[in-house]
Amino acid sequence: MIRNDALDRLPVRRAVPALLSALESSGTAVLHAPPGTGKTTLVPLALAGLTGEGPRRSVIVAEPRRMAVRAAARRMAWLLGQDVGEEVGFSVRGERRAGPRTRVEVVTTGVLLQRLQRDPELPGVDAVLLDECHERHLDADTALAFLADVRATLRPELLLVAASATTDTELWSRLLAADEGAGAGPAPVVRSEEAGHGVDVCHAPPPSGIRPAHGTWVDSRLLAHVAATVRSALTSHAGDVLCFLPGTGEIARTAGMLDGVGAEVLQLHGRAPAAVQEAVLRGGERRRVVLATSVAESSLTVPGVRIVVDSGLAREPRVDHARGLGSLTTVPVSAAGAEQRSGRAGREARGVVYRCWAAAEDTRRPRFPSPEIRIADLASFALRVACWGDPEASGLALPEAPPAGAMAAARAVLAAVGAVDESGRTTVRGERMARLGVHPRLARALLDGAPRLGARRTAEVVALLSEEPPREYGDDLSAAWRAARRGGDAYGARWRTEARRLEQALSSVTAATAAGAGHGSPSGDRGGPGAPATDPGDRAGGEGPGRDTAAGVVAALAFPERVARARGEGAFLMASGTRAELSGESGLRKVPWLAVAVADRPVSAASARVRLGAVVDEETAREAASHLLTSFEEVRWAEGDVVARRVERLGAVELGARRLEAPDRALVREALLDGLRSEGLGLLHWSRDAEGLRQRLAFLHRVLGPPWPDVSEGALLERPDDWLEPELSRARRRADLARISAGEGLRRLLPWATGEAARLDELAPERIEVPSGSRIRLDYGPDQPVLAVKLQELFGLRRTPEVAGTPVLVHLLSPAGRPAAVTADLASFWQDGYRAVRAELRGRYPKHPWPEDPSTAQPTRYTTSRRARGEE
Repeated sequence: MIRNDALDRLPVRRAVPALLSALESSGTAVLHAPPGTGKTTLVPLALAGLTGEGPRRSVIVAEPRRMAVRAAARRMAWLLGQDVGEEVGFSVRGERRAGPRTRVEVVTTGVLLQRLQRDPELPGVDAVLLDECHERHLDADTALAFLADVRATLRPELLLVAASATTDTELWSRLLAADEGAGAGPAPVVRSEEAGHGVDVCHAPPPSGIRPAHGTWVDSRLLAHVAATVRSALTSHAGDVLCFLPGTGEIARTAGMLDGVGAEVLQLHGRAPAAVQEAVLRGGERRRVVLATSVAESSLTVPGVRIVVDSGLAREPRVDHARGLGSLTTVPVSAAGAEQRSGRAGREARGVVYRCWAAAEDTRRPRFPSPEIRIADLASFALRVACWGDPEASGLALPEAPPAGAMAAARAVLAAVGAVDESGRTTVRGERMARLGVHPRLARALLDGAPRLGARRTAEVVALLSEEPPREYGDDLSAAWRAARRGGDAYGARWRTEARRLEQALSSVTAATAAGAGHGSPSGDRGGPGAPATDPGDRAGGEGPGRDTAAGVVAALAFPERVARARGEGAFLMASGTRAELSGESGLRKVPWLAVAVADRPVSAASARVRLGAVVDEETAREAASHLLTSFEEVRWAEGDVVARRVERLGAVELGARRLEAPDRALVREALLDGLRSEGLGLLHWSRDAEGLRQRLAFLHRVLGPPWPDVSEGALLERPDDWLEPELSRARRRADLARISAGEGLRRLLPWATGEAARLDELAPERIEVPSGSRIRLDYGPDQPVLAVKLQELFGLRRTPEVAGTPVLVHLLSPAGRPAAVTADLASFWQDGYRAVRAELRGRYPKHPWPEDPSTAQPTRYTTSRRARGEE
């Protein structure tokens, strides 16, 4: 019996006529209905004609989470006075409860995508409602784009509703716009009135000194503050408490802090046992504190809640596409998320929300959470759009285009596993992978592992990888496999269901491929023809690889770039080039090879952290990562000399090397150049004359410019052919570089062609003759040439010497050769500065001439007495 009284209390009921009218005229509509209005439960029933009016239709409702699927189906069945599986059913991966009478089926967006790819026409379906579009899950974005394409090309009569709990309706209206006909233009937007009884907002900022969340680390003092806020709220208000925390770890820690709180403490998250989820959604007589992740933000109504405590934190995925590693990071909850969380307190009566941050932070929060398409691994998405016939996703009505870098990384993964060809189009193998319903990496492991290990064993290990086992299972994949097999926990139950589903899916795609091959199906499957559902390795007592080996094979097939070789106890180098480390307690620390199944790279960490891995041998690593196997001649500069080897590598992992007796001369030359670049031109032979020539050329280039060459380090290294040949091509090692005359090389750079080379000694002489007759070497420094000469040798010289029109800087020396004065204007020095120098040095050097007027005095290199004897 239909519970009309409950249906009538749902605020969205008053918007249903407008929604049905919009669908009648346009075929599409956007429904804006805040949390608690009943959009998830009443609207599908109205679309299906199960509320007593309108034509009967078959309706699919797509939800982003399995928990929401079950809750919505259960609630709708209750409203109809029926059991789930009658007129309202549901389907999630590995479980379906629906029958011939089912008119409304609630599914995850992933299940909807699988159905669309099997048969885009969705035969027998009259309407689709995509719920919680505002959350911007990648599967939901993709499903909306595919459905819009189906309406435009195959099923114009298919009714399509995008439901959002936030006000960003313009985007969805534009994406669902009709292209032609009477309903052309943006899809109509239907709005439902606010639900609930209102919420009082209280800010409860934590005490100072709490450090910001970093990666997945959250300061325990913040969790203690959240727990204290929960306790305070329980004493100040009636009703149950719903407390939002970023992850399962924080939920468990906060639960520990609430010991003895005087209420039942429940933990609600995606991995919670079904019994716990049902208990939370069913309500109870005893007062409750429900600690939840973001799964409780939308689609779910937790009965009895009057108080919300919001930690202000959420978790988002991050992907390092270059290394192929993903991780979770803790971020501030968005303004939209905070609003949805607070709304949970006012569903049944006026409530209160405690926000564990200062009121001033409200305006600094991002408006919406990050769309998953910006931050997620896009390999599954890329395979879906390739199977859809649009590998670039350029023709799809997506809310935003996928990032180019992430798509390039995704296509590289698909190419490596044989899912797409050179043009990006799916192969037969790729189509098989898409039908398996797992990440393309895991699909590759399932297809290629089954012939070797058996379908059942392979499916069991792939099921472990499709949902990471609990931390208490440890970091050894084989040990986790044993724990799952014997475990009676919620994870073990989900794992067994998924393993059975995968084994059946593998059998199905294998049979379909075999049937297609029998009818001349096109080629393009790079893998084998698959495996039967069972083989000798699956049967009791059958021969097959051991469990440790099987786990390693599957992990290596799924993540070939993560096969890793030990570089010391607990430290490994993956084929991708990323270093990885095991925890100090791991039993895998001493294995020589490891297949890393799950790893993340904490922010600012130098190495990845291995969370799940399996033992492999080198042969398995070679087979799994055969596309990374290379053998080549390596000639490079290392440890101060040329190293020439034939090297075999698996990606970045060196498997072996032997010395090359006759390496390629061009490679040797390039290695020597690398040595010069890294250690400098000092590796060559630089005589004093060569150093001087380089300084003179640098001076001329600086003062006169071309054709005088630039002889700086960088310029010389850019043109080795012009000055180091043929000696460089004849060199074989570091010692040969030391025999190359840099001076001879520099002379090759002189402007011989223009004739200017002949003027080198004129423009930049190596020495200058001073009045005493001495030829003094010039120092061509970085600023201006320096002439260091004894003061008495310049007597009678009234003008500063010049080279290339540039006055030299004269360093006047005492008779003992010590600095006495510096001048760039000799005439001014004789007139002004000389008297002070004469007064200071005359007594110290009495045997040397110190005339009153040096500008007219006789220059000399000697003492007064020697000069008198005529020794000059």
